[in-house]
Amino acid sequence: MPAGREDDARAFFCGVLGMTEVVKPSELAKRGGCWFASGQVQVHLGVDPDFRAARKAHPGLRCANLADLLERLREAGIDYEQDSATGMPRAFVHDPFGNRIELVG
Repeated sequence: MPAGREDDARAFFCGVLGMTEVVKPSELAKRGGCWFASGQVQVHLGVDPDFRAARKAHPGLRCANLADLLERLREAGIDYEQDSATGMPRAFVHDPFGNRIELVG
């Protein structure tokens, strides 16, 4: 993620996706970025001075209720693309920095 955009990350990962922020170890917190968790899954966003969004490579996050999450995305004005090519309901969304994320139902 770009430097100084932690609040944008919190708004998206906590506010929209419903994850919880994890306190980073103090030595790592000095570097910036944020960590988030949901169940056994953690997403770590580190600051990169030469940041370039991951538009193809992406994490896939299994959602307990994809329909509810897609509704929250709509309410927040966040675009997503639904797809069922794998035979499972899923959608692709981009975080505030342009990184691609797959949401699987």
